[in-house]
Amino acid sequence: MLNVPPKDNKTDPLVLFMPSGKRGRFPVGTPILDAARSLGVYVESVCGGRGICGRCQVEVQEGRFAKHGITSSNGHISEFGPKETRYADKRSLKEGRRLSCSATVQGDLVIDVPQDVAVNAQVVRKDSDERVIERNAAIHMCYVEVEEPDMHKPLGDLDRLKAALATDWGFTDLDVDFHILPQVQAILRKGEWKVTAAIHRDDEHERPRMIALYPGLKNEAYGIACDIGSTTIAMHLSSLLSGRTVASAGTSNPQIRFGEDLMSRVSYVMMNPDGRAAMTKAVREALNGLIERVCSQGGVSREDVLEAVFVGNPIMHHLFLGIDPTELGGAPFALAVSGAVRAAAHELELSMNRGTRVYVLPCIAGHVGADAAGATLTEGPHRQDEMMLLVDIGTNAEIVLGNWIRTVAASSPTGPAFEGAEISCGQRAAAGAIERVRIDPVTLEPRFRVIGIEPWSDEPGFAEAAATVGVTGICGSGIIEVVAEMFLAGIISEDGVVDGSLTARSPRILQNGRTFSYLLHEGEPKIVVTQGDVRAIQLAKAALYAGVKLLMDKQGIDHVDRIGLAGAFGTFIDPKYAMVLGLIPDCDLAKVKAVGNAAGTGARMCLLNRGHRREIEETVSKIEKIETALESKFQEHFVNAMAMPNKVDAFPKLAEAVTLPARKMPAEQGEAGSRRRRRSRE
Repeated sequence: MLNVPPKDNKTDPLVLFMPSGKRGRFPVGTPILDAARSLGVYVESVCGGRGICGRCQVEVQEGRFAKHGITSSNGHISEFGPKETRYADKRSLKEGRRLSCSATVQGDLVIDVPQDVAVNAQVVRKDSDERVIERNAAIHMCYVEVEEPDMHKPLGDLDRLKAALATDWGFTDLDVDFHILPQVQAILRKGEWKVTAAIHRDDEHERPRMIALYPGLKNEAYGIACDIGSTTIAMHLSSLLSGRTVASAGTSNPQIRFGEDLMSRVSYVMMNPDGRAAMTKAVREALNGLIERVCSQGGVSREDVLEAVFVGNPIMHHLFLGIDPTELGGAPFALAVSGAVRAAAHELELSMNRGTRVYVLPCIAGHVGADAAGATLTEGPHRQDEMMLLVDIGTNAEIVLGNWIRTVAASSPTGPAFEGAEISCGQRAAAGAIERVRIDPVTLEPRFRVIGIEPWSDEPGFAEAAATVGVTGICGSGIIEVVAEMFLAGIISEDGVVDGSLTARSPRILQNGRTFSYLLHEGEPKIVVTQGDVRAIQLAKAALYAGVKLLMDKQGIDHVDRIGLAGAFGTFIDPKYAMVLGLIPDCDLAKVKAVGNAAGTGARMCLLNRGHRREIEETVSKIEKIETALESKFQEHFVNAMAMPNKVDAFPKLAEAVTLPARKMPAEQGEAGSRRRRRSRE
């Protein structure tokens, strides 16, 4: 099913909804709520569109969105109507918010459905793992008893405090944050000359610095580890003294409203003078919201958070730091800074203690960022005897391959297809999204599992649960499984063509002009996998596999020994189906594992042990960076990887676990390819 309303007119305004990425053309005067519903975008309206409940709030995003060919403006939406005015007077309406039941389309629009009003908001699944990390934090909590002032010893209070720290703790060359100076005397007297100083020392060669001072004994301090993903942000609050994770929280990255993939965000910065500032503000506000949430969950004051460690891909890294990412939009993909970054939290507008220090892991290359560095630290391909492949699958896949002898890295532009965008019925992982699929190879009938519903679709209790939760679309893991299952069931060929002859065998095969689709769920909305959806997945998986093959070429190997799938998406995809699709190379399935939010774990390792900072800084300096855009064999690998699992590479390990469809002979492939090429030119 295409994401456009019936009988759309190409001259009508184009409306794009974020973060789902669904779009369509609508006549001027169409209520925004009606436009959303016709596209299957969930916008709640409890009051039936009377402007009473306020659940249908949306925001208009201003600017030029080059990827979509849209210039969006508040001038392209109707002026405040009576319903909105009444609601704003009685309940208050946040600045920039509109009621979609009242506001109408007047021109091209990019509409953001805020997460705080979306009942079926994306499920952010990036929990902290349980690994024990040896503690060697950069923060030292030092309790001292300070000599009281004496008329015969005219030494300042701070100087006597520094002398006590030198005597008791060996900090002989101590620097002090300026913001502490006005507080020293009051804190010393409040503590009756007994105080706890927070001393920050990241590297043994650097000068120690007092960043906070507390009256009396302060026997706890906290730190934050955060993974700023292009789609989601995950944050963990940890005790710097015990190492335990106190609280974790996640949220969607609000930058999605500026573009669902990284290049769209770079384009937004290039097209809009205030684009960089707007995205930097958006992500920092989201981080402050998460800081508040984890502190509230853990019963911790923000003032007691003394250090924060961040990871993110290069564009998220630059936007978080307030750096224009434009140079990353084209060759040679130059980073403004590649090494580790150290800063004070207040310089980044983060609401914690005035003295809180921030550490950002180094980036590996122009599109292999600090998140890949964090994942590398966590899984340690550079520490392995075996050849290990580490893949973080997102809108831009980051790939690391190596062992203790040599490690190489690259990125591949997979785009947002695996996260639901660019798929006709795709959506992010939220309640109502299909996440598991099985297709009977004989009857071609499907069964599936939905986020928020425990039974499978053919099990008792599903219909009742679905009536409440709904079946609203397909998320990334479901998209991979349905395409792989379609291939295994013979619905699509190894070249990804939906077999139209199967219409005679099953009503699930639908004709759409000259192409065919597979009906996965007959409901409202109807969920169909189109030929275009299959192509989008082929393009994404081929880009990833081609990047992996380039790294294998550089290492001189024809197979990998072990594969780690990182990130939220990697955690929830089934390795078997990823391999059937040809997303990853052949490998013993027992040695393919999801490694969770490895980037976030790497951040936590650096938070709790400064030795890990030195390790990743040294490791990154030795990793060889491969730029896929400059490699002549990338296109060849890409073309071969369009087939399932691959046109030329064998998958013997996979064949031991799965019965793969018989490969066509080269003559058959050539004939079918010629027909498709002729068709594509028509």
